[in-house]
Amino acid sequence: MNALLTAPASLSANDLYHYLRERLRDVVPDVELRYKAEIAAQINALKRERNAIILGHNYMEPALFHSIADVGGDSLELSRQAAKTDKDIIVFCGVRFMAETAKILNPSRTVLLPTAHGGCSLADGITAADVRALRAQFPGVPVVTYINTSAEVKAESDIICTSGNAAKVVESLKSDAVIFLPDEYLAGNVAKATGRHIIFPTRTRPAVHTPNLTHTLIGWTARCEVHEKFTVQDVQDVRRQFPDTVILAHPECRPDVVDAVDFTGSTAAMIKYVEETRAPRYLLLTECSMGDNVAASNPDKEMLRMCSVRCPHMNEITLDDTLEALQKTQYVIEVPEAIQARARLALERMLAIS
Repeated sequence: MNALLTAPASLSANDLYHYLRERLRDVVPDVELRYKAEIAAQINALKRERNAIILGHNYMEPALFHSIADVGGDSLELSRQAAKTDKDIIVFCGVRFMAETAKILNPSRTVLLPTAHGGCSLADGITAADVRALRAQFPGVPVVTYINTSAEVKAESDIICTSGNAAKVVESLKSDAVIFLPDEYLAGNVAKATGRHIIFPTRTRPAVHTPNLTHTLIGWTARCEVHEKFTVQDVQDVRRQFPDTVILAHPECRPDVVDAVDFTGSTAAMIKYVEETRAPRYLLLTECSMGDNVAASNPDKEMLRMCSVRCPHMNEITLDDTLEALQKTQYVIEVPEAIQARARLALERMLAIS
């Protein structure tokens, strides 16, 4: 299952409050649940009136995620849903690069992002000019770009990947050398999974031209500001206090952290792992709200909390702003047609092998 459990859209505010309270009473204060259930009920009524679909990333705060998302999931699942929906409006409760992806894959729809910003440390860590410079430095080497990038960067790429299919996408190219952008740690984990040597040319540390790029991954040095917080010491401390805990990590974590845990995978893969296994307790090394959402959807599983940081960009998306976006058709996502066409080709290549 790629998505966590969300509420039926037809519930009244009172029924929605009880639905949320049953799932989130150990996570969200009751007074907050009552207030948010009222707003969520208004959103659900308005989205039916306006023929809208709400896509909610797994990192959305629990009350929002479990009340208004028609589809919840990771970047790959939400990309699929964006590509195939026939709704007039797509409201993307995520960050800007995700909403841009929805627009690229379904250009005839109105796409709304309930914030004026919605940044991402990875998307902000590389530009289209950087990709062009790498292509000039390594002519003929295909470019795999992580979905956590801007539309302009996607348009300069050969194929897109997600954390869940990155190694598969790299191997599908059957190329000795591959440029993999922009996540330094994901690149390191993919290099290990595919048995490749890795180098990191950057704007401040350009690589000396190497004629021999046999079985090489050419990376970049942007990082996720959430996942880079987790350390091997964190893993060791948890194992010391709770030795029977199964620890899961997102592949945007440092490679030494990934080596130290029991399972690594995309948000969808981690959800599936928790659902399909039984352990004394679990710990997810990922965004804080993701852990809360998994706990809410798996009340029979004991989940440890170790919240290093809430993603500040995901935290910009609120129920109030989502309601206002629908009321005012606010923060419409636009992508120039020339960029759309090139980025869509790279995204469709990914979807074709996923």
